[in-house]
Amino acid sequence: MAAISKEVKLRLLRLMLESRHADLREQNLNRQGKGHFHVSGMGHEALAAISIQTEPDDYLVPFYRDRGLVLGRGMTTRELALEYFAKRKTGSGGRMMPSHYSDSKLHIWSVPTPTGSQLLPACGIAWGLKLDSKKNLVVATVGDAATRQGDFFEAICFAREKKLPMLFVVEDNAYGISTPTREINPVALGILPRQEWRQLDGGQVDEIRDAAAEAIEKIRTGNGPVFFWVMMERLSSHTSSDDQKLYRSAEELQALEKCDPVKCWKDRLIEEGLLTGEEFAKLDNEIKERVRQEYADAENAEDPSPNELEANVTGARPKIDKELLPPGKYRIGDTINKTLRLGLEDDPGRIIFGEDIEDPKGGVFRLTQKLSTEFPKQVFNSPLAESTILGVACGLAAYGKRPVFELQFIDFIYPGMNQLVTNISNLRWRSFGNWKCPTVIYAPYGAYLPGGSLWHSQANEAVFAHYPGLTVVIPSTPEDAAGLLWTAMHSEDPVLFLIPKHMFWAERESAEPIRAVPFGKARKIREGDDVTLVAWGNTVEKSLEALAKIDNQVSVELFDLRSIMPWDKKAIAESVRKTGRLVIVQEDTENCSVGQMIISHMTGDVDLWNTMISPPILVSKGNVMIGYNPIYEYAALPDVERIVAAIH
Repeated sequence: MAAISKEVKLRLLRLMLESRHADLREQNLNRQGKGHFHVSGMGHEALAAISIQTEPDDYLVPFYRDRGLVLGRGMTTRELALEYFAKRKTGSGGRMMPSHYSDSKLHIWSVPTPTGSQLLPACGIAWGLKLDSKKNLVVATVGDAATRQGDFFEAICFAREKKLPMLFVVEDNAYGISTPTREINPVALGILPRQEWRQLDGGQVDEIRDAAAEAIEKIRTGNGPVFFWVMMERLSSHTSSDDQKLYRSAEELQALEKCDPVKCWKDRLIEEGLLTGEEFAKLDNEIKERVRQEYADAENAEDPSPNELEANVTGARPKIDKELLPPGKYRIGDTINKTLRLGLEDDPGRIIFGEDIEDPKGGVFRLTQKLSTEFPKQVFNSPLAESTILGVACGLAAYGKRPVFELQFIDFIYPGMNQLVTNISNLRWRSFGNWKCPTVIYAPYGAYLPGGSLWHSQANEAVFAHYPGLTVVIPSTPEDAAGLLWTAMHSEDPVLFLIPKHMFWAERESAEPIRAVPFGKARKIREGDDVTLVAWGNTVEKSLEALAKIDNQVSVELFDLRSIMPWDKKAIAESVRKTGRLVIVQEDTENCSVGQMIISHMTGDVDLWNTMISPPILVSKGNVMIGYNPIYEYAALPDVERIVAAIH
């Protein structure tokens, strides 16, 4: 291994000093009341010795202590100063807290606050690199306290399984805010084998540099991930909202200086004769003054505009008018399989991943049958780990692939909700559009098929519709299943595609060619003048049964909403304005539901309210789960009798 040159040693010193003085400057500005918040990286600066060895097409997935690391990657103090003041021209447009680094051009992935949640997206990025046979790698860092998170273990498992090009770095500063961690982390507890985690001294720059050089070489040659456990000291309080003097003794705090990586490296270079004490003092002062000036300039930079608040919640919706399938008899399961096949043919970067989806099983509902045989480089089984499925989807999409990932049932999504809510839904918005997450998560959904019980039969679209950035669609016909799935696969934003499993194998004649279906456009099934009836998913079938029972006693205008978020406010409002009455039928729980949202919008429009003849009615499952015995299931769900009564 080549020795560190004088130039590199001095460069590292400058980077570390710059990081240190920026931290000190932010602390000073906070005391002056000029900033809102500060997260210190003091004591972690030596990790710049890793990032200076990365190549332009490598990726860095850091956490909020990594000021030195991102400076070594190429971010500037000017940029970090703009982030501190939450200015517009930053990687987040002023939307993220300080030290939540993001730079898409430098491949520095947007840092989420819930530390540990970045590791599975890091695996997704690394898998993308490997699928493309690139020699690049991902450096992913995390604090020691977050090594107790489930996503930490799932990330390690996935990286090992796929032999991903990753360098994992645990930055062990001995505290999770105020909680000592040295005796409760997974290495100390014997959960992680010590021999697989190279322990390094975070105060020794040359040790970090040499270990990183060796690891990077190993990773680039295809030998899979490498794991570092770096022992260091947090030289300041957790954040500006914390005071470590409350839980660390005066003696402990006084002893921290001997572990200071900046001091240790400065002393080392002086000892080696690479600079004198006077030269160091001059350099230190020059950097201090430059940092001070850069923060002063940043303070006066352009602020965000309130007019941009909703910018980049999503990108432009896809506008596709494409014929997908010829006329014929289809079932939802058929058209989904055929559309997935078309998607795989259309784009070699489209990846399907889920539990049991490879042949010979082809998915528990056979939605992916024969696809892994025909597209072995695009269709893969996943582990039974929903957070892995969603987190990897996020990283793979951010890298540039087109993931279309399956969950066996939408009821199983909750172990992955951290990834859905923390990363997938808001990546575009929190990065001011610099990162995006074009991914499809599809899953069987709903009841009306006895025997599913609590975790195979829930309708829960309102949970997902609540989060800005997510598109939610629910087809009820084979045509809409194909059309909405195709549009979803060409969206630049995340889509939850929920498939009513009761209707998977109901055959339907399509007299016209099947085409792509736009988001936010309801399907008018039947014209009417007396009542507007809105349904989606399984309840469309129940609504049609109710109309057959009513016959022509009442003139009902029936809509299949099909796109839950966004939804077709215009079509529903125009119909209600005509009929003066509104009935909504949903399978989801009543509380805080989509049906209640629609009623709120309709009644909140004064002009529309004045045209209404009677109050809107919501026919819904109550505040109850689906039970295993069919008696429980059908007692809970909207039925024909309830729909007929609501219409009358």
